[in-house]
Amino acid sequence: MTPPETDLTPNGRPRNSRALSLRVPEPAGRPGDAPDFSHLKLDVAGAVDRPPVDARPVQMMDLAFRLIRVLDEDGTAVGPWNPRLDADTMRRGLNAMILTRAFDDRMHRAHRQGKTSFYMKCTGEEAIAVAQGMILSREDMGFPTYRQQGLLIARGYPLVDMMNQIYSNASDPIKGRQLPIMYSAKDYGFFTISGNLGTQVPQAVGWAMASAYKGDDKIAIAWTGDGATAEGDFHNALTFAAVYRAPVILNIVNNQWAISSFQGIAGGNETTFASKAIGYGLPALRVDGNDFLAVWAATQWAEERARSNQGATVIELFTYRGAPHSTSDDPGKYRPADEHDNWPLGDPIQRLRQHLTSIGEWDDERHEAALKAAVEQVRQAGRESEAIGTLGQSRPSVKTMFEEVFATPDWRLAEQRGEVGV
Repeated sequence: MTPPETDLTPNGRPRNSRALSLRVPEPAGRPGDAPDFSHLKLDVAGAVDRPPVDARPVQMMDLAFRLIRVLDEDGTAVGPWNPRLDADTMRRGLNAMILTRAFDDRMHRAHRQGKTSFYMKCTGEEAIAVAQGMILSREDMGFPTYRQQGLLIARGYPLVDMMNQIYSNASDPIKGRQLPIMYSAKDYGFFTISGNLGTQVPQAVGWAMASAYKGDDKIAIAWTGDGATAEGDFHNALTFAAVYRAPVILNIVNNQWAISSFQGIAGGNETTFASKAIGYGLPALRVDGNDFLAVWAATQWAEERARSNQGATVIELFTYRGAPHSTSDDPGKYRPADEHDNWPLGDPIQRLRQHLTSIGEWDDERHEAALKAAVEQVRQAGRESEAIGTLGQSRPSVKTMFEEVFATPDWRLAEQRGEVGV
């Protein structure tokens, strides 16, 4: 029977009887709601197998959907991913995380006091940068986001220089050419931060490809956020990394929130971010980003793979952004106020502290001493940096604007410098 003419579309097809609707993903909680993480599927510590470093990606696709964990609820290191670190290494990691948080706290207060225009904390994410910064060499190149300050701190970069960069004062190591917290330290394996996070990934892949092309022995490592995986740069980079077997580690820091939009907007509700690697034929690991030992083990696995010419690894680091996105952000407007306190994977500092205590290598007295030492170290660096000047009190010389622009001085720059009279 032929449908009535009114039930046909202009091209003669039967009209859909149901109106279409657009789905817009929503987080589990908004301001005023009780935090709810019941939707998360978290493997227990030690439950995920560790494949051989030379395993083919197709043999380990399940790892893109599991969660590598080492520390259990009692702080015991269990399972095949346990890196079996010595106590001194773990203590160095714990102290670096404590120092990173103390630095964050002071610089956040400095912003509130009008000493800088901008700051971004990494509260709750310290284990990621610290563990990875300790594993890789300074000669390897890191392409970080603005939450990897722990990478510099773990490697002993001077806190004074970090503060001078934040204040853009006369001793700013990059001479006022970047926004606050967008550090650059080549000698510490820290490539200049790009505020547009997706751009770091193809740059890391390109650097790694160049290293391999030259027959060098250096690898690259990059970090990007969950939101930036929806950008074209990320997918372009994965194509090149897979095709050319670039010696690079590509980290996706899934901290649940990209500025004020939750990870579901970038596709996190449909599948894991690690699984985005599967379509490119790359191995993918999904890791508890608040477990220092798990981060260490997964990074070590990926490093060995890269150094043995087996190419790139994608690692999703599952964590939570405890602080605002930046000093320009108020998370109380888009998520439950106490959501971070209820994050089921806990706090990375407290978890490593618990583990060290459980094996008799740490105690409350040493922890309090470490906290006080970190605060004092940051305070002393602050005095030294602020004596040079905070934002607007001092600035790099105008003549530095014309330096280090071209390898061979350009006549136009020389003319402009003459006009300025410096």
